[in-house]
Amino acid sequence: MIQERIFAKGYCFAKIFIFFLIGCIVGTYYEELLFFIKFGQTTSRQGLIYGPFSPIYGVGVAVFVIFLGKHNDKRSITKTLLYASLIGGATEFATSWIAEVFFGVEFWNYTGYFLNISGRTTLPFMLGWGIGGTILMKLIYPFVSKWVEKIPYALARPIYYAVLIFILLDIIVTYTAFARMALRGQSKPPYSFIGEFMDDWYDDTFMYQKFPVMRPQSNTE
Repeated sequence: MIQERIFAKGYCFAKIFIFFLIGCIVGTYYEELLFFIKFGQTTSRQGLIYGPFSPIYGVGVAVFVIFLGKHNDKRSITKTLLYASLIGGATEFATSWIAEVFFGVEFWNYTGYFLNISGRTTLPFMLGWGIGGTILMKLIYPFVSKWVEKIPYALARPIYYAVLIFILLDIIVTYTAFARMALRGQSKPPYSFIGEFMDDWYDDTFMYQKFPVMRPQSNTE
């Protein structure tokens, strides 16, 4: 008897990507809901040009799964909370630094916030990451992991690859557009057809409309 293949079985890249995708989508709408509650207005908080995806949350969730997925059932809630706080804070700090250093933009700046760390994250936000990571790993991860493995392999595999390719292309286009935007800010002309394409299709007006909370890097520390 031929055993039916199981999609995303156990601890594997496909499962990590699925949680990355979930984090991207949930994070986008979570940010938009918070903005609406605080300001009574709607705004886009997506982090990629195409689709409701916020990579900072996707990366955060993926990193949780990568570092905490194994032996999750044996780890105490206290240790999970501690590790998730450190992982989430480090991910947020690193993402902020990369955006400023390589792309010359800020998506957030917590300077002036209580117990902030170089304006890139704060201890209260790290605790928030820890609580969210604990809920994810102790409640959501086991349930979703088992549910994903029940999806028929023949159905899940083509959808998985189609979404994976789309997200990879979306990331490439988005961060190429950010890189070209940074070069335009330095008054550097395009040196190839790729730069010209980015200037034609993803100019500064388009980028600021797509990412309304984005602003040029400040010198405030």
